[in-house]
Amino acid sequence: MKIDPNNRADLSAQIAKAIRDAIVEGQLIVDERLPSEAELAEQFDVSRPTVREALKRLAAQSLIRTQRGATGGAFVNRLTYPEAYGQQITTATLLLSMNAVSFQTACEARFAMERACAPLSAARRSSDHLASMRAEVFRQNQPGLSDEAFCASDVAFHRALVDGAGNPVLSYQLAGAVEGMQPLMNMITFTARSRAQIVDLHTEIADGIEARDAPRAEAALTRLESYTNELATGVLAKRKAKAAAD
Repeated sequence: MKIDPNNRADLSAQIAKAIRDAIVEGQLIVDERLPSEAELAEQFDVSRPTVREALKRLAAQSLIRTQRGATGGAFVNRLTYPEAYGQQITTATLLLSMNAVSFQTACEARFAMERACAPLSAARRSSDHLASMRAEVFRQNQPGLSDEAFCASDVAFHRALVDGAGNPVLSYQLAGAVEGMQPLMNMITFTARSRAQIVDLHTEIADGIEARDAPRAEAALTRLESYTNELATGVLAKRKAKAAAD
């Protein structure tokens, strides 16, 4: 593991990347103890505080864990898909909010991935996944539900659809789409959408998944995509007209 001392990039970031690369490449394996702070400081020719900051970066990414005591130290962590969901969601949210990604582009990506997931979910969904989808549809039908709660239920419904595929890699990849993209879409469309129409489409999706009828679920997702884009087009046009008038 090496760093470039002449590189202007943060030394702690360089050290964190060097260790991360060693983990990814299999040079450091799960549960292996990393060298001590003093040893790493000597190896990279930096101060111990710089090493400590690098280890904090790795811990924040769940790549290492620390233990105290005589047999303690920093160890390579076994990263699980659920632990990685948060990072995927944060990254997707930041990418969409910081870059010029159009609503239509994000919507197209999200629903394309969900439709690809639907056949697996129709074939593999458990009774618990189906019950979660039905429970969210029931919740969305409650007249006193706040906009915030409705949006949260919307995300939970699609999360159950994705997780029903029984594929942790898909669930991880779609975490950003469902829990990163979808809330941002909801922020734009929630004032204009018809809850009844959303509930009807969610019911149709759940019916397709329950009947193990993937084309039915995919068709409902396509209609939901069209409706979502239609809402966004109307809302954004009104905003543009208002801004021009002001």
